[in-house]
Amino acid sequence: MYRHSDKKFLFLTVTLILCTVLAIIVSTGMGYMVIAPGDILRVIGAGVFGDTSWLEGIETTIPYVVMDVRLPRILTAALVGGGLALSGVIYQGILLNPLADPYTLGISSGAAFGASLALLANITMLGHFSTPIFAFIGAILTLLLVMRLSTFNGQISAQTLILSGVIVGAILSAGISFLKYIADEQVAIIIFWLMGSFASSTWNGVGLVGSTLIFGTLVTLYYGRDLNIMSLGRRSSDTLGVETAKVRKILLLTASLVAAVCVAVTGIIGFIGLIVPHLMRYLVGPDNRKLLPVSALAGAILLLLADTITRAVLPVEVPIGVLTALIGGPFFCVIFRQKQKGKSYE
Repeated sequence: MYRHSDKKFLFLTVTLILCTVLAIIVSTGMGYMVIAPGDILRVIGAGVFGDTSWLEGIETTIPYVVMDVRLPRILTAALVGGGLALSGVIYQGILLNPLADPYTLGISSGAAFGASLALLANITMLGHFSTPIFAFIGAILTLLLVMRLSTFNGQISAQTLILSGVIVGAILSAGISFLKYIADEQVAIIIFWLMGSFASSTWNGVGLVGSTLIFGTLVTLYYGRDLNIMSLGRRSSDTLGVETAKVRKILLLTASLVAAVCVAVTGIIGFIGLIVPHLMRYLVGPDNRKLLPVSALAGAILLLLADTITRAVLPVEVPIGVLTALIGGPFFCVIFRQKQKGKSYE
């Protein structure tokens, strides 16, 4: 039984990796200028190995379109999707609530508020890291406040957790609205950023999100076994040798860092961290050591497909945050209804 489960996980992981690579290549070729997969691979090969002979026979505008326009956006979409899904797995695993994710807990709103402050004040003292740092501070403060509101007698109340996130998120939304009101000429930048978009993606953003996602994945996989044990309850996990309080803080900070960087680079993109872990849990079970990598890959594919649809299929580009909210809202209602009917968290 264990070997069968292991083979199923390996097959699913390899399939998702191949689908991710295929989605990146296909998406890169789609748009106003259709580019053949072979030309895309040759351009990427020339960029990786620095050999311009790979570009012989290719139209001169294609390398620019692939490397400077499309690929940064596509890779950013995939990495952000993976990061949001990873954060969702961590929040749901620690808080034992299938409705928990960076968006529903207000973490995304906190990061957005911090990033909006940085944009409004035009803070650039730390270069490209200025906005992500402010977003991270906003995410952490929001997390602490939500946890405080939902904690009674030293225990986190799952029943009030989402409600606390909604309350804090509403307050932060009002704060963001006030910032937009006083922004004057910069209000368009803030509004466009808050709706979520990959239009202004750069290689610097790819590097920032990519390095953060790698760090977050390594940390969460290291504590994957502890996260499984923590699902048994604090008393059981302490008995089995897990430093519950320490591990919880490390994982919550890690998830908040990943979510904050994703929000800072692309704006608010909701429900990816809610939908993907829930679906993947049906395929690989509740083992977080398996759930974490497959959710990150599935999140990358889902958000990349959504961005490709709005970029290359729809007649008018819809902000990606709006599109994911339209898809994720009904899904959230379904999960909430199931939870109300008393279905167990798996």
